[in-house]
Order: sequence, then structure tokens, then C-alpha cells
Amino acid sequence: MQFAEGIGCRRELDLAYAAVWIFEDKRSFSISDCQYKTLTLPNRQQQIAFDTPAKSFRNNLDLCFVSFQEPGPFPGIVDIFGAGGGLLEYRASLLAGKGFAVMALAYYKYEDLPKSLETLHLEYFEEAVNYLRNHPQVKGPGVGLLGISKGGDLCLSMASFLKGITAAVIINGSVINVGGALHYKGETLPPIGLDPKRVKVTEDGFADILDALNSPLEESSQKSIIPVERAESAFLFLVGQEDRNWKSELYANEASKRLQACGKEKPQIICYPGTGHYIEPPYFPMCRVSMHSLVGRPVIWGGEPRAHAMAQVDAWKQMQIFFHKHLGGAKGPIPLKL
Repeated sequence: MQFAEGIGCRRELDLAYAAVWIFEDKRSFSISDCQYKTLTLPNRQQQIAFDTPAKSFRNNLDLCFVSFQEPGPFPGIVDIFGAGGGLLEYRASLLAGKGFAVMALAYYKYEDLPKSLETLHLEYFEEAVNYLRNHPQVKGPGVGLLGISKGGDLCLSMASFLKGITAAVIINGSVINVGGALHYKGETLPPIGLDPKRVKVTEDGFADILDALNSPLEESSQKSIIPVERAESAFLFLVGQEDRNWKSELYANEASKRLQACGKEKPQIICYPGTGHYIEPPYFPMCRVSMHSLVGRPVIWGGEPRAHAMAQVDAWKQMQIFFHKHLGGAKGPIPLKL
């Protein structure tokens, strides 16, 4: 076990493939400052990521732990992105500035993690959840999950199978397991089937994959449906009604039906007209088209720029309110510029 000392923080164990960001203070920077800056101070480096001044420790297993000066503990959140893979930290660092301890978790296409989604094991994600739950700077007893796209269906699976999940925000996620088999303690969720013939091509030559996946309502899809009725957490679904990746609104409503059919609390679903797949933090430009790692070609993501931008501002506020409510943090979003 290695230690890296710093003001108010030390890294306490080697945890691979994760970046943990913890709130430091409430200083705010303008949007023009939205670039990483490194300030070299005596015996330490301080990274400023957006409005979150933070100290970062990183080892050869790519654990990044960010220090704090404000007293904790803080509500904990595991942050998971989609099928693009890698370790993305920008959303975690932004949320840390709102009073959370946030772990950005990679799960494939990173270092010696799997190179594809063909087979994933939920025990890996369970380890991350338990690490965060047991950290002295994280409020208990449970933690939150934040996932977008493929990360959304992984968060649904985590909430359904794992203990210690109190709240989950699903951004344009799926109620069916997508991309590859998901295993946990003898149970397996096979991936939903798809038909490449249902992929359309736009006038610009980009793929429109909205109808490619089989419907979760079909009999053949039932084994791929995530058993959300097992979950004990609260849910917030953020849905772009112009999502062209898949039918996010249908998936959110199907999850709601399954939860209520088993006597669980009705989840909160917020639908945003004119909004596409990638609902990012405020002021991030809308991603209209990009390469889809599972499709192997550029696809359209949907959305109209103005409506999408407005949705990102509101979604950012709504997720903070939701997490603070269910994880025992502040009463609402910390009023910063971003």
C-alpha cells in the first residue's frame, strides 16, 4: 500500500481504473476557465478542473484521488460513461464542486481492462461501490450512481443487483442489457438482439441506429431486461425526446412500469423535447454526430442545439437536487456559475 501525502488528503489504497474527486471549496470560475490548469505550489500540485480546485494523486494503476479543504464527509457518487470507454473525469470533477465525492470509473478500453463489451462482470463495479461506501470522507450508508448511455444500463444493473445503492440518475439509458453479456454471481444478462438491416442512412451519409435494437417488449428480449424491480434505490431518468441512439423514453417508461408493478416507488422521469442523446453538463456543445464504437461508423445522436443546451442546464440542476435529497447533502444545488 502506497501513500501520497498532501494538504488535507492522502491516497489510502490502490484502486485501479478509477478517478475519485472530492469537493474542496466553492470558488467559481467563468466558462472561459473551462480548461485544465496546473498550479505548482511548494511540495504539491493543485489541479483546477472547471470550478473544482483539486489535488490529484495518480499511480500506475491510474487511481486519481483529489484532496479537499472543506470538512467532509460528502455524499458519494460513482460516475459511469458510455460505450466509448476510457476514463473520463470532467463530469466527476464538476460534480465534486457541488458538494459530492465522485468516483469516475472506467470499465473497458482502458489500460488492461477488457477491450470490448463482450463480457463484463458486475463484481468489478461492486468493488468500486464498496470502496466509495467505506471511505471515511463519504457519507453513508449508501451511495449514488450516475450513468449515461451504456453507463445508464450499467447503473440500472448495479442498482438492481448490488447493495448500498441509494439513488441513481440515468441519462438516456436502457432498461435492457446492451453490447455484451453481464455476469454476477451465477446470473447472466445476455445482450439484447439487433438487426443491422434496420440501420438507416441520412442524406449526409451518417447512420441512424434508432431502430436497430430489438424491442424490450418482444418475447425474445425478456432475458435481457434488467430486473429493476429488485432495486431499493430512488431513480431519476433524464430523457432526450429526440435521442437517435435508442428509444430512451420507452426504456424509462418500461422501467417505471416494472418498478410500480412490484410495489416500488414511481421513479422521477424528466423528458426534454428537442434534446438528443448526449446530455452533458451545461455549456458543453451538442454532439450531433460522432463515431459509435459499437457500430464502427459515425452515427447521429439527435437534438436541436437550442433545446439541447437548455436541457443540459436544467438536467444539471435536477440531478444535483435529486442526489442531495436522497444522499443527505445540501438542500439544493450549490449556486455556482456552472
